[in-house]
Amino acid sequence: MSPTKTEDPHLPRNPGRPLDMDWVMRTQANTSAIERRAATLPGRRSVKKDYQAAWLCKAISLIDLTTLAGDDTDARVRRLCAKARQPVSAALLDTLGMQGLTTGAVCVYHDMVPTAVAALAGSGIPVAAVSTGFPAGLSPFHLRLAEIGESVAAGAQEIDIVISRRHVLSGNWQALYDEMSQMRAACGQAHVKAILATGELGTLRNVAMASLVCMMAGADFIKTSTGKESVNATLPVSLTMIRAIRDYHAATGIHVGYKPAGGISKAKDALVYLSLIKDELGHRWLQPDLFRFGASSLLGDIERQLEHHVSGSYSAGWRHAMS
Repeated sequence: MSPTKTEDPHLPRNPGRPLDMDWVMRTQANTSAIERRAATLPGRRSVKKDYQAAWLCKAISLIDLTTLAGDDTDARVRRLCAKARQPVSAALLDTLGMQGLTTGAVCVYHDMVPTAVAALAGSGIPVAAVSTGFPAGLSPFHLRLAEIGESVAAGAQEIDIVISRRHVLSGNWQALYDEMSQMRAACGQAHVKAILATGELGTLRNVAMASLVCMMAGADFIKTSTGKESVNATLPVSLTMIRAIRDYHAATGIHVGYKPAGGISKAKDALVYLSLIKDELGHRWLQPDLFRFGASSLLGDIERQLEHHVSGSYSAGWRHAMS
């Protein structure tokens, strides 16, 4: 096996476009049809043996390895960054023929950005910072913009911002567009992932409309969740957001990325998401510049599955600590 090389590594960023309210208001989401399609996904694709191992290695390369705990320390973040550099054992990688495999990024709170940047120096692994009053997004707006600037100045190459859910729930699409546009501008050269907190948006139509408005305002990625809501990434939500991305690409030619986050902890779940992306968006979206998993425990389960593939035995979970 060998890792798939990224195609078209210099895709243009999403420049955004003027808010098109006609397009927004005609956006629909057939909830029953979406839920029926999502229910069939776990049983529609099955990969085994070497093929499964290759897909799981691909999944590792797409993980934003994350720690967002109140008791994070510099030592924990350094250990997490070491895990990002060497996500599975060197011996296992040699057996699989997957030398050079790393995670897609490391995601931390702003205070931990300098530590992560230093720990990842020379690796090519970007640091992502959650920002804008994460996870609620209810701090004063000027402070949210300032927080973005602080994280970029500290070396974060990606910023995961949270939108104001009230704009979606009240149908104030202009306010959402303006907010997202200003956050995108504050990120400068850093790529911005718009967290919709889909579990708090009420309906799949709201999810579809919010996805579209954020893309119009220049989001480089749209992301399901902070991981702190009671409901995080789900297959119906993912299908809704992915189809919004597909429609936006069809209309503009611009590639926008997708990041499901929260609740994806098993290797088999990762395979379902990868097959969904391949079916709905195509192979180009199976690259780190267009797809990420927001996860921490997912990597441990994938490592156990890879070890089972090589040895025929499952190892204990404690052998695959994240940090």
